[in-house]
Amino acid sequence: MEIDKEIDTRGLNCPLPILRTKKALSDMSSGQVLRVLATDPGSVRDFEAFARQTGHTLLETSEQSSEFSFTFRCK
Repeated sequence: MEIDKEIDTRGLNCPLPILRTKKALSDMSSGQVLRVLATDPGSVRDFEAFARQTGHTLLETSEQSSEFSFTFRCK
């Protein structure tokens, strides 16, 4: 999968990862793919709810060594 943009929110706590993701997606075109890196354990739940509420597609979630990666397709 080709990633069009990546943002690093590691070390930030809610609501900053969501706010930075929202801003990044607003600057992207429909269909583009954004990867978000995070360390906040609550971000898994937060990003699932964010996708449901905004209509952006959460394509993938993964965790490795307490770091999370979320991949979104812009609506």
